[in-house]
Amino acid sequence: MKAHKGLAVALLVIGLITGCSKESAKHPGNAPAQEVPQPTAHVKDGAVPVGPGPQSNYSVQAQPAPGSCHYRKTSDGQPLPDPACTPGATNPKVTAANLAETICKSGYTATIRPGTSVTNTEKVANAKSYDYTGDLKDAEYDHLISLELGGDPDDPRNLWVEPPSPGHQAGAGPNNPKDGVEGKLHTLVCGGKVALADAQSAIATDWTTALAKVGFPS
Repeated sequence: MKAHKGLAVALLVIGLITGCSKESAKHPGNAPAQEVPQPTAHVKDGAVPVGPGPQSNYSVQAQPAPGSCHYRKTSDGQPLPDPACTPGATNPKVTAANLAETICKSGYTATIRPGTSVTNTEKVANAKSYDYTGDLKDAEYDHLISLELGGDPDDPRNLWVEPPSPGHQAGAGPNNPKDGVEGKLHTLVCGGKVALADAQSAIATDWTTALAKVGFPS
């Protein structure tokens, strides 16, 4: 009798394990996320500063002194930040090993983005840092290394008031071609074609040449 009971328990355990496996197959969200393959990075670790990372409660961060930062421009007039004020900063919670659970996971950036009650105040102060005198509605308070590329959410080194690009119509709101570059780099990183560190370094250096720098100019 005891032997029959032991056999019944064993069969029950096997059935539960099999059932769990079938359930995971039906609902892939219950299964572990697939790892994102990463090519070897060409930049050295630490090439871009590392920020404090996401916070449960963000507070307004001090910005560079008024007038201490100076915009640069590319040959075709696209704005670039002052590398002394805005070198970029990465999110330490995002690594090449956990991309599937962070930036390559849908909705991740929304969970770490600071609220406008913080960023609106910082934007006003940062405009003074850069001596930006245009309409703030036409400028974007921009993460130099975007959140979708593992940029730090609220490190002052990773945020700048990005002025309008050439050809912008006053009062039309931000026009930011940099967003398209960020999206393409994100696709390349999450597709395993470009190393995270290389994408971060490239866009922090010059967003207008970032795609070419990582080998995908278009």
